[in-house]
Amino acid sequence: MGRCTFFAGVAVKELPPLTVVLARVLIAVATLLPLFWYLGHTLPKSVSGWLPYVGMGLLNNVLPFGFIFAGQTEITVGLSSIINAMTPLFTVVVMATFREERLTTYRVFGVLLGVVGVAVLRGFDGSINASQTLGIGLCMAGALSYGFAALWGRRYLAGVAPVKSATCQLLCSTLIMAVVVAVIDKPWTLATPSLNTVFSIVTLAVFGTALAYIVFFKILVRAGASNVMLVTLLIPVTALALGNVFLGEAIHAKEIMGAVIIGAGLLFIDGRLVNRVSMKRSGAS
Repeated sequence: MGRCTFFAGVAVKELPPLTVVLARVLIAVATLLPLFWYLGHTLPKSVSGWLPYVGMGLLNNVLPFGFIFAGQTEITVGLSSIINAMTPLFTVVVMATFREERLTTYRVFGVLLGVVGVAVLRGFDGSINASQTLGIGLCMAGALSYGFAALWGRRYLAGVAPVKSATCQLLCSTLIMAVVVAVIDKPWTLATPSLNTVFSIVTLAVFGTALAYIVFFKILVRAGASNVMLVTLLIPVTALALGNVFLGEAIHAKEIMGAVIIGAGLLFIDGRLVNRVSMKRSGAS
């Protein structure tokens, strides 16, 4: 996931964010379709059959990709990756609000820690940078959209094979983005991207989208919506390091501190580490 944020950050330096989103989902669905047909899956034959995938495509691809890629034009890859790590926090709140999962004391504490972590990232120096604030807001909107995507997938795609869920939602996303990009970006008028940008988009599409979504839907069914998002715990350290090494982005103390606090919040949300410590203490006493 950290590498996904890094490759997206490379791509949006040359291409408009919406065009990058279209390229990402188009290549991803082209990657999955041969496997989809090989496994004997078929496309829905009615409008009602497509609706679950349209909703998932909007919440899990179109909106979050668009928000996050746009946000990355205003803030660094490292900062956007740390904000993206708030996805489990938003997911916990969304799932509890709609009574899909129980909101425990540990999870409440984890959410509060996450909010503190983002506040630390933003800083307390009193200065207000409008473009940075906009970038942070856009990335947070993307993380919130992922939270609603987890809810949607839990309710409407729980019994669907992971490859079919991934392929159909990406196909819907591609069709939606093709219309949006044709109207707004007019990609045929853009300059030819560099090989680095092409490589970044292809890598992002194949490994960070096509294959990642197969895993996403498998975990969603087996482990629950909140737990599937805990993978974003790996985002901050990896993306900060990649951004520093390959893009020359400075790593500040507040970014490291914010990442640590958000990570602690995610551990409390998961609950397993806390439960193990409690059990050991009970056994010792």
